[in-house]
Amino acid sequence: MATDITIATRDLTPFERLVMDLLCQGKSNGAIARETAHTEKVVENTVSRTAKAFGIRADGDTNLRVLLALAYRTHYGDGAFDRLEVACKHFEVGADGQSLCARHI
Repeated sequence: MATDITIATRDLTPFERLVMDLLCQGKSNGAIARETAHTEKVVENTVSRTAKAFGIRADGDTNLRVLLALAYRTHYGDGAFDRLEVACKHFEVGADGQSLCARHI
């Protein structure tokens, strides 16, 4: 496994970002293929290309999709997580009295 997987070596294409957004939602390659009107092979190749952009390699002890989702979220922010519509548990009251997420400031 690569030790530094948080910085992409290149910008991702719009399709790679779409696939990653769906992968971060927990969708399978088959579900992503159906949603994007592509074949599973295209999605598999896109996931592989994106993993290479982050320097992630699979081995017997790691799950490429999990590492890739973590790297994507780290590099591109928690927007992928926010689309899951899960309430944030990191709220704090700011100086103006408004609730702010301490992790998203």
